This record gives sequence, C-alpha cells and structure tokens, in this order.
Amino acid sequence: MDSCYQRFLKLFEEWPLDETKQARDLGAYLWQQVVQAFCEGEKTQIAKPETCGQMYESLVRLHSNYYKHKYPCPREISLSGLTVEERRIVQATDTLEEFKEMNKGLWKILQDKFATKRSD
Repeated sequence: MDSCYQRFLKLFEEWPLDETKQARDLGAYLWQQVVQAFCEGEKTQIAKPETCGQMYESLVRLHSNYYKHKYPCPREISLSGLTVEERRIVQATDTLEEFKEMNKGLWKILQDKFATKRSD
C-alpha cells in the first residue's frame, strides 16, 4: 500500500497549476503545505494517519470536481455575471497588477486635488 506521502505526491503530479496566479494558486499553496508537513519525505512520522487520509480524500474530491458534478449549476456564469473565462482573466496576476496601477493613478489624482484645496 502507498504511504500517505506517496499518495499526496501522485495527487499533486496531476494537480493543475494556474500560471496566471503567481503566488496565489491553490495547487501551489497546497503543495507547499504538503512539503512542510512531510519535511522528512517518506520518513516523516504521521501522528494521526486517519487525519492524513481524510485530508487526502478531501483534496481528491476538490481535484476531481466532485462537488461540481454532484451539484451541477445550470449556467456557467457566476454571481458577478462573468463567464468562467472572463473571471479567469480578471483574477490573473497581470490583470490585478494593472488594476493596482490604475488605482494608484486615481489615488494620486485624488491626493493632488485635495492637497491643492488644503493649501488655498
């Protein structure tokens, strides 16, 4: 039987990483957690093997879209009204950086506007 560590390794080999979400990807975050939890690799002693198994099974359900298939949504549109592709673009790190730059520009305009009123 595969060890808990081996099972996690196999799962994360299949887990897709979203390169558009630099430092914010769920798969990358979970992989970091597994690396920390199994700091000694195969030799890591698991205090509660049943908890490890439960965590693994939960991640398998996430990875396989178990709940998406169990509770299908009639439309591929979110609460925001965006399609899946539109939401993916908006959530991309590059797009968020552009939004930050736009906000900095707006913030600077507001600062300048109120700064001149104070000096009058």
